[in-house]
Amino acid sequence: MTCTFCDIATGTGPATIVAEWPDTIAIFPRERGGKRGCTEGHILVIPRVHVRDAADQPLVTAITMARAAELAKRLGYADCNIITNQGAVATQTVFHLHVHLVPRRAGDGLALPWSAAA
Repeated sequence: MTCTFCDIATGTGPATIVAEWPDTIAIFPRERGGKRGCTEGHILVIPRVHVRDAADQPLVTAITMARAAELAKRLGYADCNIITNQGAVATQTVFHLHVHLVPRRAGDGLALPWSAAA
């Protein structure tokens, strides 16, 4: 079974790369329905090694989260969500650890799963 994010991390899968480090890579999500991500500037940060989810290898998770925070600062994302999902019930759809860096703007209309409906 192939892993889409492993393919991207090794350069064999298609992706729009935003930033790279020796241990991680940052990409834009695939375009779906004419939209790329849930807000403008949404980025995924993924480790170069295969890690199923955040609990699989906590140190890799910590490094990946740190890279997402570093990128948020570099890009000037003063207001953003830095989140990961673990498990299908928690809406993980690709089972290779990835951290969502989601810039937020007032009135962007994005309600997270634990937010009250607007």
